[in-house]
Amino acid sequence: MPFNELGLSDKVLSAVADAGYTEPTPIQAQAIPHVLARRDVLGLAQTGTGKTAAFTLPMLTLLEQGRARARMPRTLILEPTRELAAQVEENFTKYGKNHKLNVALLIGGVSFGDQDAKLLRGVDVLIATPGRLLDHVERGRLLLSGIEVLVIDEADRMLDMGFIPDIERVCKLVPFTRQTLFFSATMPPEIQRLVAQFLSNPVQIEASRPSSTAANITQLLVACAKEDFAKRETLRNLINSAENLQNGIIFCNRKSEVAVVQKSLKRHGFNVVALHGDMDQRSRMQALDQFRTGEATLLVASDVAARGLDIPAVSHVFNYDTPHHAEDYVHRIGRTGRAGRAGAAFTIVTPADAKSLAAIEKLIGRSIDWKEGSSLDALPPSEARPRRDRPERGERKGERGRGKGEPREEERRGARPARRREKVEEVENAPVAAVEEAVAPRGERRPRGEKPARPAPAPARAPVTPLTHRRSERAPVDEPADTSHLPAFLLRPVKIKAG
Repeated sequence: MPFNELGLSDKVLSAVADAGYTEPTPIQAQAIPHVLARRDVLGLAQTGTGKTAAFTLPMLTLLEQGRARARMPRTLILEPTRELAAQVEENFTKYGKNHKLNVALLIGGVSFGDQDAKLLRGVDVLIATPGRLLDHVERGRLLLSGIEVLVIDEADRMLDMGFIPDIERVCKLVPFTRQTLFFSATMPPEIQRLVAQFLSNPVQIEASRPSSTAANITQLLVACAKEDFAKRETLRNLINSAENLQNGIIFCNRKSEVAVVQKSLKRHGFNVVALHGDMDQRSRMQALDQFRTGEATLLVASDVAARGLDIPAVSHVFNYDTPHHAEDYVHRIGRTGRAGRAGAAFTIVTPADAKSLAAIEKLIGRSIDWKEGSSLDALPPSEARPRRDRPERGERKGERGRGKGEPREEERRGARPARRREKVEEVENAPVAAVEEAVAPRGERRPRGEKPARPAPAPARAPVTPLTHRRSERAPVDEPADTSHLPAFLLRPVKIKAG
């Protein structure tokens, strides 16, 4: 079915043709007619199958009629990450080039003043992350009472990141009559329970089985010991031996590991940049631009880059860490093999990752093959694995910098105790006068044969009278006590009545 049979406007069809697309993907062909009919849609499809265009194209057609008002946007799109929000803005710019629509992006790391100026002019499409959106609402600079279409993209990621309470607040602020669209690659049971709360009689579209992976992606597992140095070495070997490697994304579970892996690869001569949530927005966008343009070949990232990022030419994905959540595996490897291209995904597995691997294979409904000659059973016990087969510290120190004819480290170590024993014996057998002269401070040595002068006795101290705490043992005081500082009522005599 071509695009011109889906009910899109001529302006949208012209922009799609200029972008080089002729036929819609399954999720686009099924979702676009229902969105144009103003139905709530729950869309499930593999990552990389065009979910963003499935709601972008019909929204542009619907927005051709009407006009935006100041601080009252007409449509709202919620995204879990800043990078994904910026990518959706690029889609509206590409497909909406024939429209005169105002698009605003509300994400963290950007000045409030610039965003507020766009809202004041009136916005047709508002793309935001939940936190920054609610910041503008609480400041009274944004009204959501004019929202016609609400899009919640990557809904399962919203759940993982703890955005569900924020989304519930947003749904209470938008009109009850709005049209709601849910799109995601996975749909865990928790999200299914929330669908009944956010959507009204939705049309559920499953272009592919939820949590499935594309058949054009070659998936392989690589066994490795759990030591960090062994994993980094395994990663370098995979990169060097990968076939047709154009560029690749390396995923780590923790932000700290992202920095460590990036420094290690850069030290070994790889062209690599890093991306994680603790970086400022300018650095994150700069790293993405370098990777997109080919200036950097490798991108080391946390799961902030695992959802929705559309970089079509990614040829390889390397999971440095096996993801703890099985759904993250589907999103990670979905960064490659996009739009029908061939891709490859390698996952480094340690003995501690056996449970996570079993959960991944259960979710995707198939077993993942091991790389030839690699298996967890073939690994020796981690305790028996030598640390890169390095020599001991003393041997390494003795081998490095040893001049010709010098004794080895173990020979020098064996000679030191003997020299110490010789010195101790010399001191023990020496006469007392020689020892005293050697110990005496410099400049105070006495002539030979002269006896040392004895120190003068300390002067006798006067006897100290011990203090007493009992009133009866204190010495009598002849002078009357000074009571001038006491108030008069304290000096009055106390009358005690006889019992």
